[in-house]
This record gives sequence, C-alpha cells and structure tokens, in this order.
Amino acid sequence: VGSIGQKWTDSGHADFDSESFTHWDEDDPPVIPPNCAKCHSAYGYMDYLGEDGSLERVVDSPAQTGSVVTCYVCHNPSADAKDAAYYPSGAVVEDLGQNANCAECHQGTRSGFDVVSATQDLPEDEVNEELGFINVHYKVGGAVRYGSMVTVGYEYPDMSYNGFYPHVADYQECTDCHDPHSLQITPSECAACHSAVSDYGDLRDVRATNTPDFDGDGDTSEGVYGEITTIHDLLYSSIQQYANEVIEMPIIYGSSFPYWFNDTNGNGEADEDEVNFGNQYASWTPRLLKAAYNYHLVIEDPGGFMHNADYLVQLMIDGINDLSEMISVETAGLTRP
Repeated sequence: VGSIGQKWTDSGHADFDSESFTHWDEDDPPVIPPNCAKCHSAYGYMDYLGEDGSLERVVDSPAQTGSVVTCYVCHNPSADAKDAAYYPSGAVVEDLGQNANCAECHQGTRSGFDVVSATQDLPEDEVNEELGFINVHYKVGGAVRYGSMVTVGYEYPDMSYNGFYPHVADYQECTDCHDPHSLQITPSECAACHSAVSDYGDLRDVRATNTPDFDGDGDTSEGVYGEITTIHDLLYSSIQQYANEVIEMPIIYGSSFPYWFNDTNGNGEADEDEVNFGNQYASWTPRLLKAAYNYHLVIEDPGGFMHNADYLVQLMIDGINDLSEMISVETAGLTRP
C-alpha cells in the first residue's frame, strides 16, 4: 500500500498546486463550474457518477475547490461498476471496465461535430466574426485512441478515418501501458517488441517495420513521432500561409489560451508581447478554423504517436490538402494512411 500511495502522491493526479486544480481558487466565489468540475474536482466526479446520490452523468452544481483525483474518485462502488465512457460527440464506448473512468476525463470537451456545427453553410474562405477558435481541451489521449469512433478530430467530408488503434493483446487498455497510480509508462516493457527502447527518451524512436514514409522526407528509420512532427510543422506553415495570402491576417500559435494570436509584426513567430488574451485571433474562416482545430488537437495528445498515429496523420494531411486548394503547398510526397 505504501508503494501505491507514494506513486499516487508523486503523480499529477495528486498535485494540489497544479493549475488543473487551482485555476478557480481566486474566483469570487471560489468554486469550480459544473462544466469543469467533473474532471477538475473529486467532488465533481462523484457528482457525475451519481455517487453522491444525484443523477448520473450530470454534474448538478459547482464544486468546491481544494481537491484532487483522490483514491476514492476511482475506487468507489459507482466507479467500479462503470463500464462505458460518454464522449462529447455523443459516441459511447462500452466494455472498458475500470478504464472507462480514465476515458471520461481524457476525452476533451469538444469534438469534430462542434467544428461542423460552427462552420456549416458558411463560405469557406470568408472571415466570419461569429466564428471563434474551438478548443478540444487537454490531455485527450482517451479520445485520440478511439479516433473516428468518437470523432474527436474534425473529419473532412468524403474521407475515411481510422477508428480504434489496436496495439497488441496485452497492451490494449489505458492501464496496460500507464501505471494506474503513478500514471507513468515503463519503457522496459516496450522493449520486448521495440528493441531500440531502453528509457523514456527512446519512445519517440519507435517505428513499426511496415510504417510508410508519411512525411515523404525519405527517412524511413525515424520514429513515427518524427513523421507526425514533420507533417504537423507543414500544417502550421500552411495555416500561416493561408492566413497571410488569402485573408491577409497573419496568425501565430502560442502556448497559452486562447492559443491563436495575431502576428502583429508579421515575423511568423509567437513573440512574448503578442501572446496575450487581448491579442487573440479573431479573423476565422471555416477553412482556417478546421485546420487550426486539428493542429491544436495533435498538441493536446503528447502520446498521440502511440495512441493513434494513423488518425492524426489522416487529419493533418487532409487539412494540408484542403488549405492547398487556396495556396501553393507541396503535398506530392505525403502518404496518407
């Protein structure tokens, strides 16, 4: 028990100082809103489960601040009985066992359908002041793993997308790879199939023998993480090129909410004086919003190269191809799964 307790204490789930659990401390009153409380408060998740006697799958009221993901959040009668996760898209994934609790809070708060709803019937390349960036939210591996089954990404019409990414028989569930208490991966377990792996730094070098050269750079020895990174960079440069050339409103991506900002000096870089809430980007066209949503989605699953690389590559290449209808982008070398 001591070992499990120490693992939990050292984990992000127990970090009382984390922004995830302290964001609302200075609010007046200092409470966590119902739409956030489910995943950012022990009380909120108990409410969502109905463990507090309230209606299941609904957070009925704001939650008090000052809690983290405690033992009882995952170890109570309602959580033990839970077997399905309910996604923002409306999809339900069943037969998950205890991993259903992981998926509930690592699924994001938006889906590709939110992007469809916001942009449908609007001219693709006209700036619409009613449009705003749609943020999938954070640490969304529990949605990326299921891909098109839960429509976490914006999926372009008439294209097919990868669903659940199956690994190998003994490593299919969240807790097969992630220690349920420390949340960490044990790289030595990966080494049984991936001989190049000996520590965390090697995980990004993993590449299946049949992995295509997705990014077309001729390097068929780099890890799939490298393939994703190159395509992700190309998507970003295409987003910036489109904003510069088509709507003449330069855009940059920053590391803090709301993520997309005006490139006021036109240098293509996210400078410190540009990354602030008052300078948030507001010149969205439907085409730009779709690509930006998927670009951000890839960032919000740092383990996406292991969770569902094919799905992420499909979303990004389709975004690049869509942008290339309006700008000149070299796409001939890209290989879509």
